[in-house]
Amino acid sequence: MDVKVRYEIEFPINSSPQLLYQYISTPSGLSEWFADDVNSRGEFFTFIWNDSEEKARLASKKSGEKVKFKWIDTAGKDTDYFFELHILEDELTKDVSLMIIDFADEEEVDEAKQLWENQISDLKHLLGSV
Repeated sequence: MDVKVRYEIEFPINSSPQLLYQYISTPSGLSEWFADDVNSRGEFFTFIWNDSEEKARLASKKSGEKVKFKWIDTAGKDTDYFFELHILEDELTKDVSLMIIDFADEEEVDEAKQLWENQISDLKHLLGSV
């Protein structure tokens, strides 16, 4: 398996943390911007894009703040890779941003960041944060 590199990307989002959390932590919220469809059974989530399907386990969550999904392999075991969506709120200005931590093959990091930019653009439209 290729070793992937970790990267972080942050997006300012004009939304309340509570509303934003609904879009990053629930199957219905995630299916509106992240994937074509999202199903869950307990802590296991299935993300569907066109004809491809990826499975992940909800590894951790902190209500109103962050979620972390660990990708699982075809045998149902956790891989070394995950993606985390972390809501940041500036204490003084109350500005809200979404920090994304993800992994990609080294030569695909720019492409992966572009994909996140497109998805976050969809999320901002849903939130009226454009």
